[in-house]
Amino acid sequence: MRICAFQVRDDERDDFERMAADRHVAVDLHEETPTPGNAVLAAGCEGVTCLGVEMDEELLAAWSEQGVRYVGSRIIGTDEIDLDAARRLGMHVCGGSYPPDGVAEFAVMLMLMCLRQYKQALWRGQVNDFSLEGLEGRELGNLTVGVMGAGRIGRTVIRDLTGFGSRVIAYDPHATTDVGAPLVDLDRLLVESDVITLHMPLTDETHHIIGRSQIERMRDGVVLVNCARGGLMDTEALVWGIESGKVGALGLDVVEGEEGIVHRDLRVEILKNRDMAYLHQFRNVIMTQHMAFYTDVAVSHMVASGVGGICDMAEKGTTPTMLV
Repeated sequence: MRICAFQVRDDERDDFERMAADRHVAVDLHEETPTPGNAVLAAGCEGVTCLGVEMDEELLAAWSEQGVRYVGSRIIGTDEIDLDAARRLGMHVCGGSYPPDGVAEFAVMLMLMCLRQYKQALWRGQVNDFSLEGLEGRELGNLTVGVMGAGRIGRTVIRDLTGFGSRVIAYDPHATTDVGAPLVDLDRLLVESDVITLHMPLTDETHHIIGRSQIERMRDGVVLVNCARGGLMDTEALVWGIESGKVGALGLDVVEGEEGIVHRDLRVEILKNRDMAYLHQFRNVIMTQHMAFYTDVAVSHMVASGVGGICDMAEKGTTPTMLV
C-alpha cells in the first residue's frame, strides 16, 4: 500500500518513517496543505492522511479520481470531513487519536493561569511593574468546576482535578458509565460552576453550546476554558461576557474561525478574524495557538493513528473507533 501524507511537519518525519517500516507501507511526505489543485500528489496512493484541514466534496472527489479509497485525519474527530460525500464516493474515513493527558493538563493549566491573573502579571513584569493591585487570585481547590464532555479527555481532567480538592460536576448526555464525578444536566452545571471547561466534539448538536443565554445563567465572574473546538462557543457572546464583566476570564486554546490563522506566523500580516483579534487584547483573556495537544507523545500517536487507521481500514474493512 502507498499512502500520501499532507501537512507533514518536521517533528513528524521520524514517526512517519517508523510507522511506514512497522506497517510495511510506502508513505509519501508532503508539506503542502491539500487542495483540489494539488490532488495529483496523491496519484497512485490508496490512502491520504491530513492534519486538520477542511476536506469537502471537491477535494475528496479530486482524490478519488487519483485512486484514493481511504482518508485518515491525524487529529481527533472528523468534523472537518464531509462524511456524506465520502460515502457517496465509496471512501472510508477515520479520525486520529492520542492519549488524553496532554490536553487535560493544558486545560488545568489554563484554569490556573486565569484564576491567578497570569496574563496581567506577565505584562507588568516585562516593564518592571511588580505591583500587586488587581492581581488577587482565587484557589482552584475552593471552587466548583463543571466539565462539559466526559469522554477520555474530560474524564482525565476530572481525575487531575481531584488532586486540587475541587468540587467537580460533569455534563455529558451520552455518558453511560461512571466518569469520576456526578453527572448533572446542562442548566445545573451552568448555574453551579465557578469554572467551566469544554471537552466535547463539534457537531450540529454542540455548535454554540455556549452562547449568550447560557452565559447569562452562569455565576458572575465565571472562568471559561476551551481546549476542544472553537465552534462550541459563540464568539460574539464571549465578547459580551467579557465586556459586561459576567465572564471573569477566558482560557482559549481554540477560537471560532481560527482556520488559516493558528499554526502560522502572522506577525507582518493582518489578522482576518475581528472577534478573535478583539478578544485577544483583553487583560483577562488568555489565548494560545491550538497547542493543547502538542506533546512528543501526542505527535507520535497522531502519526501512528493516521497511518495505522488507513492500514486497518484496508486490511480489516473496519473503521477504528476514536473517542474524544
